[in-house]
Amino acid sequence: QLVESGGGVVQPGGSLMLSCLASGRTFGNTAMGWFRQAPGKAREFLATISWNSGATFYELPVKGRFTISRNNAGNTVFLQMTNLKPEDTAVYFCAAAKDNIATTIESSYLYWGPGTQVTVSS
Repeated sequence: QLVESGGGVVQPGGSLMLSCLASGRTFGNTAMGWFRQAPGKAREFLATISWNSGATFYELPVKGRFTISRNNAGNTVFLQMTNLKPEDTAVYFCAAAKDNIATTIESSYLYWGPGTQVTVSS
């Protein structure tokens, strides 16, 4: 029901825009989030957005570099990533929360996409 796209290989300092398209049901009244998992590491929270885009929160490593946004009419959530660093290399996941409140708590997310690979390398 959630499918990420937009991943790829980018040089340090570059940018990528990830998209997450929801299908099968509407997530317009649900908070959404982005997470990532690097090799050998636990999945980590990156950013969340409330159902009406009124609230956003970012984890410190990406704050100021990543921007989460959404288009409810298109059932799509985006993650604009700038000034990418090698340590940003990971599989990136979007997720839909259980209600409309933006949350950093992973267990609050009920639906997950399969992930898209982002590799930052020169």
